[in-house]
Amino acid sequence: MGATEEVRGGLVELWGRLAPFWGISPGAARVFAYLLTRAAPVDADELVEGLALSRGAVSMAVRELEEWGLVRRSKLAGERRELYAPESELERAVKSIVRTRKRREWDPLLERLREWVPELERERSADAVALRARLEQIEALVALADGMAASFLEGGIVKQLGLKALVLAAERAGKRAAKKRR
Repeated sequence: MGATEEVRGGLVELWGRLAPFWGISPGAARVFAYLLTRAAPVDADELVEGLALSRGAVSMAVRELEEWGLVRRSKLAGERRELYAPESELERAVKSIVRTRKRREWDPLLERLREWVPELERERSADAVALRARLEQIEALVALADGMAASFLEGGIVKQLGLKALVLAAERAGKRAAKKRR
């Protein structure tokens, strides 16, 4: 096995283990990692063979990744076969992940917290007072993160911090580290 295949396999397995951190299924994470290792889009048959997944698992993973905005589907002219390519622009991929996690996790959490805190204001027990205080702290923290995410998605923080400049700086740092390893 060559270095490319070895690294591909390692990345696929690592990405699959990290899937819960990103909020996606291990199968979807493995498909995304596999796609990242390919120079050109691939079809479902290659994903089935390269990842030892069923066609149904590949189909579900691709749909999930499309929902996240992390995979693009295309067809060659005159062919029925669909090809899949990863979102390789880092800024767009990160924004898609933040947008989806905000919608799925932070928005519902804030909604519930904002319902529960007023309900607890009517109760005077020590538990109710302590719970309300803790929920208010959680709400403040999540609201702060949510506001930062919203600003990031609207371009406010991106413009101020210059995400593209940060990405370029990270790429340069990676290249310098690679030169040092040689």
